[in-house]
Amino acid sequence: MAPPLLQVDALHSPHGGPYSFTLRAGECIAVVGRSGSGKSVLLRLVADLDPHQGEVWLEGRARSGWPAPAWRRQVVYQAAEPAWWAPTAEEHMSGQTAGALAPWLEQLGLGPQALLAEVARLSTGERQRMALLRSLARQPRVLLLDEPTASLDAASVLAVEQLLQARMRETGLAVVFVTHSREQAERIGHRLVEVRDHRLHPVG
Repeated sequence: MAPPLLQVDALHSPHGGPYSFTLRAGECIAVVGRSGSGKSVLLRLVADLDPHQGEVWLEGRARSGWPAPAWRRQVVYQAAEPAWWAPTAEEHMSGQTAGALAPWLEQLGLGPQALLAEVARLSTGERQRMALLRSLARQPRVLLLDEPTASLDAASVLAVEQLLQARMRETGLAVVFVTHSREQAERIGHRLVEVRDHRLHPVG
């Protein structure tokens, strides 16, 4: 069996943990738990966004040996309410052209014009889908998603899940997927864990 792509060992802060788990290429861990249980804390610690103790390895290389910007290009965190720093979505796409993004746009029910529209004029659901495209355009090894479908209708939720499953299968992308929906967790997760009392508990 191949070694883990990502290994998390006793990662903790005053806000949660210790968290320990492994994640293999092409695998999705779905994370459930009540609001305030520490799900977002977990993602932020893995992404190296908050002060912490413990260690994370990517392909056997300890995060402490990575420059922070390089780590965050490989391990991408997408917040539940992502920030936008330029007027249009296209300016956030890491140099990817509309043509290169066209299959993903179509799969998510978005047209190329959405790339050129002002982000402020997009609907909440359009921004959420654009945020996923922005994350995928960075071509990360690991994607940390905090409720990425919370504002979407049922058809769009399934489209997002299918796109992620295709990327995991085709490129070996590994995903940690936070959701409030147990049904969604069972659809997309190869493994399920629950954050309870700021710790991880296997489900099933």
